[in-house]
Amino acid sequence: MTMLPYATCDHLSKTYNIIPVSNVLFRYRMYQKEKVKTPLYTPTMLTKDSSSAKQGPARFWGSYRPHTYFGMRTRSPRSPVMGLMWLNQLTGQMPPPIRHWCDQGDRLPKYGWLKHDGINFGVQEIHDTDFTITTEFVKRLGGEHGGDWTARITAKPNDKFPERKRLVSLMFYTALDGQGQIEPVLSKTGQRLNAITGYSEELGYFKLNFPKSKSDSTYRHNYLLTYAPGLDKLKEAIMNGIRVEAWDKARKVPYFVLGGRQVPREAEGGANFLVYQVTTELPFEMEVVFESGSFVDRPDKLSGSLFDATLSQHISQFDKRFEEIFSLNSKGFSDNEIKFAKAALSNMVGSIGYFYGASLVQSSYNEEPVRYWNTALYTGVPSRSFFPRGFLWDEGFHNLLISKWDPEISKDILSHWLDLINSEGWIPREQILGVEARARVPDEFVVQHNENANPPTLILPLQRLIKGMLSSDKEKDKVFLMAVFPRLKAWFQWYNTTQDGPKPFTYRWRGRDSKTNKELNPKTLTSGLDDYPRASHPTDNEYHVDLRCWMALASGLIADIASSLGENGNEYLATHKLLTNNGILDQLHWSDTKQQYSDYGLHSDKVRLERPKPPQNLEPGQRPPPMNMDKVRVVLADPKPGFVNAFGYVSLFPFLLKIVEPSSPKLMRTMTDLRSDRLLWTDFGLRSLGQSSTMYNRYNSEHDPPYWRGAIWINMNYLALSALDFYRTVSGPYQKQAAEIYTELRNNVVKNIYKQYEQTGYIWENYNDKTGEGKGCHPFTGWSALVTLIMAEIYE
Repeated sequence: MTMLPYATCDHLSKTYNIIPVSNVLFRYRMYQKEKVKTPLYTPTMLTKDSSSAKQGPARFWGSYRPHTYFGMRTRSPRSPVMGLMWLNQLTGQMPPPIRHWCDQGDRLPKYGWLKHDGINFGVQEIHDTDFTITTEFVKRLGGEHGGDWTARITAKPNDKFPERKRLVSLMFYTALDGQGQIEPVLSKTGQRLNAITGYSEELGYFKLNFPKSKSDSTYRHNYLLTYAPGLDKLKEAIMNGIRVEAWDKARKVPYFVLGGRQVPREAEGGANFLVYQVTTELPFEMEVVFESGSFVDRPDKLSGSLFDATLSQHISQFDKRFEEIFSLNSKGFSDNEIKFAKAALSNMVGSIGYFYGASLVQSSYNEEPVRYWNTALYTGVPSRSFFPRGFLWDEGFHNLLISKWDPEISKDILSHWLDLINSEGWIPREQILGVEARARVPDEFVVQHNENANPPTLILPLQRLIKGMLSSDKEKDKVFLMAVFPRLKAWFQWYNTTQDGPKPFTYRWRGRDSKTNKELNPKTLTSGLDDYPRASHPTDNEYHVDLRCWMALASGLIADIASSLGENGNEYLATHKLLTNNGILDQLHWSDTKQQYSDYGLHSDKVRLERPKPPQNLEPGQRPPPMNMDKVRVVLADPKPGFVNAFGYVSLFPFLLKIVEPSSPKLMRTMTDLRSDRLLWTDFGLRSLGQSSTMYNRYNSEHDPPYWRGAIWINMNYLALSALDFYRTVSGPYQKQAAEIYTELRNNVVKNIYKQYEQTGYIWENYNDKTGEGKGCHPFTGWSALVTLIMAEIYE
């Protein structure tokens, strides 16, 4: 065939409106590049102003800066932020350490919310080495910008804190995020900062007052007015603005003070960071009173006795509501155990943050990462100190508790997440929005890849929330269902097409590294169970039982919503029936050899990590060439296609998500094995991987300690207790066995988490399967806070 000259092709394309193939390919590639950063074309769950003071005044202000020990901001993209820092003056360090962001490196004995209702108030204790800081805040609605709030900060010395060293500085600040203005209101001497006045688009005019206390004359007051290049640089700005002075002539004690007005000439727009410092001997108390300029008919200041009365009223309402929902008194728990449960809930709702920015994402069509669209996220965080940002797989578990405490907060959170769906139906699994969140994340975890999934755990709280809506005739319920329906469908179809397996009705987690030789078993981060052993040699021909079960759960919920709305949900109902069909499930995932549910893939149990051996055939005097001496994986027996017979959490998934029929002998076998001390059972909860597994408690690389290879995780124990509660109540031959295991497991889990909290001051990421000791990061009041639901026996 003779090819036409390019000029002739171009002439024909103009004459007959034919688009050259090269143009078609170019447009197709551009379309593919844009898809990853294009929002789903369907009405959003939330209106653009849903978080504004006008539409949602009650939740406009909040402690939405969970990464700080105490911080306040609004639910608006460029909100001014307020927060607390402090330093112990007489540590002997130059300069002394400043506390600001929650950091495990600070080694605080204990900190966290004791009571917090998610909206109106919060009470927190922060135990530093020698003293305790209590932060309390209360809000009051009024005006057009979310109203007023007051924070009271109290610092009391511990008994062992020497009186001669009880010199502490508390610093309360206001910082702008890109727009607005702030000015100091100084005393006549110019030393004391009496107030901060400011203006921003979100708040209009506002004032932050620092009322004088009875002992004000014994304090030393200083302030700093300066410019910070970003919200992630506030602590550095303070360090740059510190100078040393003498406390008085008699004692001649040097102390660190803020240096007043220090606005660099090159600062565009002038000062954006203003700090009030008060230095005093403990004990000490101060109030910070925020007043909205639009609150014109304010009856009196939210301060002093009015603050006490308002806070007391909210605490009383919190206690009453807590008992109405969780009924822990009637279940026989002690006062201290109930205080612990309240703290677990309070840390969950008190750790809800509001973030704004754009994720960095990448598809196979993008040579470099690109920015997702700018968006807001109202979300819980797993850990204030270590993971102060949104995680897709964690958030579903968070909202099992949040939805029980406040369904409206939960629906708001879930709506924010579902509005993150792009045109492909994908949600980035880790949300790193804004400079403060970005500053806490290693570079290798920042970019999110659109072929990678995460368990669709949002289905779990949605099931609970939607259950009452399906037969409701309330307009707001119908509106919610109509908004959520197309988004869940798009999300499901993304999983169904991008995470499909090699056989019909199978699914495979993407994102495993088949080329690594540094890992004993290549991780599956996308499953949420990071280093849990899968097929040792990743291929396209493996399939995973846990993902299949998640898909069964999701298809069932979508089918129910379709039926409620009068939509055609036959496809989802049929899919649900196929994925819950025990015959098909057993054929694909039941290992007759080990009598358990298993993944399938190319696998060998006989692998180990070894140090590379240097070259042996060197000439006399010849130095070996430089080489990486990190341990590498050595395969001692060739992998073969088959079941991955490591018994652990993945093996339990058909049971955990209640897919196994109540009459199935495989249910009895699964419950028998999880109760086995040799496998998953401990006095502290179910361990993640059986002791019989060759991967049990083994390092995955020379530098990666075991994570999901034996440790006890509370989210999975909650699912196990939920399943046992289900199987002990439905008709079947194994009800008695389920009931006995349920009672024992619940007691073990609750007893150990409470014990560790009392001993260490924290709820932990996971727990040691041999000793019950808390492990991982702390405080971890994400899914570990599900202990409150376990105590209350709330599973539906």
